[in-house]
Amino acid sequence: MHRKTFFLIVTLLFTVPTLAQLSIEECYEKAATNYPLVKQYGLIKLSRDYNLSNAARAWLPQISLNAKASYQSDVTKIPLDFSQVPMLANMEIAELSKDQYGITLDITQTLWDGGAAKARSEQIKAQTAAENEELKVNLYAVKERINQLFFGILLCDAMLEQNRIFQENLQQNFDRVMSCIGSGLANQADLDAVKVEQIKAKQNFTQISHNRKAYLTMLSAFIGEKLDENAVLQKPEIKQVIFAENARPELSLFDSRLAFLDAQNREIKASLMPKFNLFLTGGYGKPGLNMLKDGFTPYAIGGMRMSWSISSFYTFKNRENQLKTQRENIATQRETFLFNSNLQATGKQNDIEKYRELLADDDEIITLRQSVKRAIEKKVENGTAAVSDLIRETNAEELARQDKILHELEMLQTIYNLKFITNN
Repeated sequence: MHRKTFFLIVTLLFTVPTLAQLSIEECYEKAATNYPLVKQYGLIKLSRDYNLSNAARAWLPQISLNAKASYQSDVTKIPLDFSQVPMLANMEIAELSKDQYGITLDITQTLWDGGAAKARSEQIKAQTAAENEELKVNLYAVKERINQLFFGILLCDAMLEQNRIFQENLQQNFDRVMSCIGSGLANQADLDAVKVEQIKAKQNFTQISHNRKAYLTMLSAFIGEKLDENAVLQKPEIKQVIFAENARPELSLFDSRLAFLDAQNREIKASLMPKFNLFLTGGYGKPGLNMLKDGFTPYAIGGMRMSWSISSFYTFKNRENQLKTQRENIATQRETFLFNSNLQATGKQNDIEKYRELLADDDEIITLRQSVKRAIEKKVENGTAAVSDLIRETNAEELARQDKILHELEMLQTIYNLKFITNN
């Protein structure tokens, strides 16, 4: 019976799922799909499809229906007097009506538009690409927020664990002072001093716990996943960071804006070209094409037409100069962005090296603090040192451990901030 129970317990231990750890890369992915702004990708695509469809319909026959009714004060008359010609004495040309009516159906088919429709389509695609790149830039900024929250939680976790160890040390000091009271080497005031430090440690634990809870709540909102107080975050490994070439999405945004300006330039050039089209007009009105026939008649006119807006040349040079100025502005923005990014990256690299050197000394400081504390503990037990000395050295060791935790996590966060700056 006991053997069966043992095997059942072992089986349960191996089948219980391990607590999954959430990595910072997983947070990036979840935030990228959950952030409300990501829905704009679909809206941009829909807008592009509608605009491209409208641009393509410029090649469809353009149909318009027109109608008019008018009254004029005078009409065309033929100044002939047939009374002087005996054979035509009775002939009379009827006067046209002063009220006129007409309805026409006009159909126009473009033969060549000088490349305007193609240029318009290219401009729509370039504008869509620029909007997508701008959206990527806005979404990329979420990574920086994730870094702050993720490493804030890791820092809280490390501080809580260190606080737990600190409280254990304080409890050992409390027990040690209690035993010293019994032997007359300490008094109630010494015990109260240790108790004060225990209360402070508990207050610190409470404060850190609430900070961690707040960070978890905000991180949950970003990734769209509920994280309770037992959530475990995976601490990234410390790796050597290579200062690689900048691959930030802002650079692609600058390129897409330049491509949009190129598309605009092609549309400007297309506006200088003549346009050719076929036209057909069918109508019914009074009068028709025969102005001398006073009555409602149907009629039709067809042919080919050329139109050329010479006035486009008036502003052509100014529009090209405007585009040139915008290109120079984008080039300046790109250069400024790279300068600032490289400056930030250099600063982060120096910070990483600084933390590496600090961490190399932290372990030695902690070892020395432990040695000093152990020596004071023995002196307190022997009655040759005051309890205040023990509290001071205990706090000094705790501070040294906190410094190491802070330096390690600050270096990790700086590494990921450098990765954010260069997108590597």
